Amino acid sequence: MNSRKTAAIYTFLVLGCLAGLVAHEPPKDLHQVGDHWTAWNPPAAAPEGAQVHTIQTGDTLWDLAGRFYGNPYLWPQIWEQNRYILDAHWIYPGDPLVVGFEVTPIEAVQAAGRSADEDDDEGGLRLTTAASAPAPLGSEDDIQCSGYIGGLEEEFPRHIIGSEFESLSPTLVAVRAAGLDSDLGELGTVKIDLSLGDIVYVDGGNQAGLLPGDLFTVVIPREAVEHPRTRKPLGRFYSYVGRVRVLSVQEETAIAEIVYGCMPVQVGAALTPYVPEPVPLARRTPQTGVNDPVGANALKDAPMIVRSERRLVTIGRDHLVYLDLGHDTGVTPGDIFSIYRANPKGHPPVVIGELGILSVRERSSVAKVLESRYAVYVGDLVDLKR
Repeated sequence: MNSRKTAAIYTFLVLGCLAGLVAHEPPKDLHQVGDHWTAWNPPAAAPEGAQVHTIQTGDTLWDLAGRFYGNPYLWPQIWEQNRYILDAHWIYPGDPLVVGFEVTPIEAVQAAGRSADEDDDEGGLRLTTAASAPAPLGSEDDIQCSGYIGGLEEEFPRHIIGSEFESLSPTLVAVRAAGLDSDLGELGTVKIDLSLGDIVYVDGGNQAGLLPGDLFTVVIPREAVEHPRTRKPLGRFYSYVGRVRVLSVQEETAIAEIVYGCMPVQVGAALTPYVPEPVPLARRTPQTGVNDPVGANALKDAPMIVRSERRLVTIGRDHLVYLDLGHDTGVTPGDIFSIYRANPKGHPPVVIGELGILSVRERSSVAKVLESRYAVYVGDLVDLKR
């Protein structure tokens, strides 16, 4: 085999393996374009005035977005400007990439969403074609109010140790002095479930390096999660319930305000530094056909849904789910997976729906169900969409 072709095959195998356990086999129709091998048909010339990068060995859209845009989550922006690439997991050294920054106006995104909803009302698929522009897979709340599966006993740097409302409860001393009596006794606080705008106290100040303006995500440890396949502990679910901003800092404590709320915040909740995550974009294509499922062998050790939001039993479109896919598997925000259920008696797997990856952590990823032909359940299998 030609040495250049061999090098190209090796390169895209390495690049493709960045998708780890979720990767599909690479495209097989390699052909020579100029002095390199590729599976795509790159344009002969770039648009006038465009900034062009020639793909090098080891490049990924994720890394290139970090280099050119300062944010790897913006990799769909590169993909959108280079529509000749039909599968973002496979790019080839020698192919040109237009990398000039181009932001889709919010009006265009909203118009695309309205158009998709109108298609859905008419019995369509809520999407257009493979050439459609990338659209958000969810909302900010989907990411900021979700959570992750982590270690069974994770440690957090800061905690909420009190609130203003603990100083507002009556001791009833004045009431008794007035000749009245009560069985209530001394109250601990006038408000347990804290919400947007409430003032709280944090166990860290100047000595801990806190500064006014620091943002923290409020985290509450939940139940231990058991893997549906192995029945072994996978970790613990940690729920995001809100966000606080430090207002002022004292020697050993800080005053903070709840500035973002998903559900009630309580004294004792853990805090972790807030890391902003943009909503990933993806170019939607029609759902995998019921007559074209992946082979049963491909699902033998496939990733699966291991938890549902609010521990729902029956899951449908727009619900959040958690997968046993972490950073080490190569999955990235914006990836779309088909949802399958194993079929007994050797029949082909059943296409249940599809989901999009919103956020990836060390042990797990959170995804949104985009389509569901039937009810989705914990334990259903997922396969990177072809």
